Amino acid sequence: MSVPKTSPVAASQPAASQRYRTLSDRSLILLFLWPTMLLLILINIFPLFYSLYLSFTDYSAIANAPPVWIGIQNYRDILSDPQLWLYFQNTGRFVLMSVTLQTLIGFGLALLLRDKFRGSGIVTTLLLIPMMLSPVVVGLFWKLLYDPNYGIFNYLLGYPAGRGPEWLGERTLAMWSVVFVDVWMWSPFVMLLCLAGLSAIPDYLYEAAAIDRARPFYQFRRITLPQVAPLLLIAVLFRTIESFKTFDLVMGLTGGGPGDATELVAVNLYRMAFSGQWNTGKSCALAYIVLVIIIGISNVYIRYLNKLKEG
Repeated sequence: MSVPKTSPVAASQPAASQRYRTLSDRSLILLFLWPTMLLLILINIFPLFYSLYLSFTDYSAIANAPPVWIGIQNYRDILSDPQLWLYFQNTGRFVLMSVTLQTLIGFGLALLLRDKFRGSGIVTTLLLIPMMLSPVVVGLFWKLLYDPNYGIFNYLLGYPAGRGPEWLGERTLAMWSVVFVDVWMWSPFVMLLCLAGLSAIPDYLYEAAAIDRARPFYQFRRITLPQVAPLLLIAVLFRTIESFKTFDLVMGLTGGGPGDATELVAVNLYRMAFSGQWNTGKSCALAYIVLVIIIGISNVYIRYLNKLKEG
């Protein structure tokens, strides 16, 4: 019995159909992809490079005059301004105090909540509420609590109305007051990431350590800390970046005062760009200096994180 032969034309039809289907799918993907890419370019990339250009110009957003190219003069003015260096010092102190306390408190809370108990889910949810609130709302809320006349904060500390310290009005207390609120708000974020790291540690590691009669501190140093370190470092990285850009919480609490005690770089950047000055070119230069600092700090964290993963 003879086997019917397939013609070359008929054999090439499925391959041609497959290629057409592949081209059609690719065109459909590009049809959805390109509008998104163009939107991202317009929203992010164009303002990024345009602000970089403005940082080398003398320009005000409310002036009718076009930008005037002045080279690196804005950067020279910023780096030679001692007052701006004071704001950088304020920001550095704020970041160091805030992130350190958030790391210790968040990691401690994660260790306490690692073992499940009755109501642990409710407790965890309640602890996460502060980070879900708007920083402006949190700032105004704590400003009322700190008020020496009718705020409840001094009352809980045992001071009569109007006799307690002015937490937001004294230079020595204002920064610590802002740090306390920031720690209250964002320690749950560190706790959440540390809980994820702690839950991923295999139980057999602790069982083997218990068989070897390892002490709790040895288990913490040799098992818990190394296993949770990558996620803990990621939490510290995120909080360092966000703390360096803190603006709305400080504006809601102190507005940068008293004097310049809580004037952070982000707050001064706002005053320079808006708030009566409208020095757009110089503010863009300051924004790029902050960006370079954040990128440098992030690279240090990332390189250390990569060493942890390789080790």
